[in-house]
Amino acid sequence: MGLMLGSRPPPHKSAAATGLSTRWVSCFCIASFCFGVLVVNRFWALPDPVKLDETLSGEKQQSREVQPAVKCENKEAMVETGNILSQVSQTHDVIMTLDKTISSLEMQLSAARAVKAEEEEEESPVITKPGNEQSSKRPKVFFVMGIITAFSSRKRRNSIRETWMPQGEDLKKLEKEKGIVIRFVIGHSATPGGVLDRAIEAEEEQHKDFLRLNHVEGYHELSSKTQIYFSTAAAKWDADFYVKVDDDVHVNLGMVGSTLARHRSKPRVYIGCMKSGPVLAQKGVKYHEPEYWKFGEEGNKYFRHATGQIYAISKNLATYISVNRHILHRYVNEDVSLGSWFIGLDVEHIDDRSLCCGTPPDCEWKVQAGNPCAASFDWSCSGICKSVERMEEVHQRCGEGDGAIWHTSF
Repeated sequence: MGLMLGSRPPPHKSAAATGLSTRWVSCFCIASFCFGVLVVNRFWALPDPVKLDETLSGEKQQSREVQPAVKCENKEAMVETGNILSQVSQTHDVIMTLDKTISSLEMQLSAARAVKAEEEEEESPVITKPGNEQSSKRPKVFFVMGIITAFSSRKRRNSIRETWMPQGEDLKKLEKEKGIVIRFVIGHSATPGGVLDRAIEAEEEQHKDFLRLNHVEGYHELSSKTQIYFSTAAAKWDADFYVKVDDDVHVNLGMVGSTLARHRSKPRVYIGCMKSGPVLAQKGVKYHEPEYWKFGEEGNKYFRHATGQIYAISKNLATYISVNRHILHRYVNEDVSLGSWFIGLDVEHIDDRSLCCGTPPDCEWKVQAGNPCAASFDWSCSGICKSVERMEEVHQRCGEGDGAIWHTSF
């Protein structure tokens, strides 16, 4: 018991023996806090509120400045695009003008070569008398009108001379002041120098209004005659247009001139009353087509072409005919032949119905309405029926007036 009273209880373990002291823990926490603050200030500095506000204001201002700039740039781009399109359009117009000019020069060159070749040939397409040769320089005129006629048609010619065709000094004045040349077109007989040719020479001596062709006359040779007429006229006169008209058609020259003047700027035009009649395969009928098989199945129609009573072609087309006359195919009907020569060419067909008015009362009604016709004839007769007797009547009732041609400006 004494031992028990004298004994000591076992001592307790100190804090140092069990872990870090409280003081060291506190120091560690403070050091960690300071280190954290240091790191945050070093790598993630908070922006100054004033500077932040100034920065945001600057960005807004810059945004406002950029937006108008973008709009201006867009407007400038649109304007520039418009300018480019305008330049492209102008360039296209220039190219088209150059193309027309080049085409015209090519045709003129071909015409000059053709004229030179004709001069070198032993025979000229124009029958001339000694000492009355053609001038090498062609007179510049507005249009040449060739009235296709025959040896037996003197009365028809006189009916025209007494109505719508000027005579003598007026014919020369028409050429000089208006640039309009009018001639009766005829070739020669199968026996040159015979009675028929001498009769035409005497008539020419009196009226001075013929264009003689190196061509043997004949009804079934009209396609050849028409071709030679255009070639001869193109070689003799430098005209804007070449007109072919039959000798039983009434013509108002002022209206014809006004009609042609509207198309003066076009390089290749073919003007007339366009039609497309049936191809007649049956033999013995009028206007029978021996080469009907070329136009397809029976009952087919011709391609569009001007009716043969009157039509006009521009200079380039007349030159084309002149240059290629040796290889152009001739059908039996001359109006079909002419139309076929322009197939495949860049030619503008002008369908002008004022060139195919009827005789009174049709043309008379149009005159009263203020729309005089350029040409009048009867479709049933392919010309004015009984033209020798009726030409004066048609002229009085449907003519534009004898002074109209002198007061019309082209």
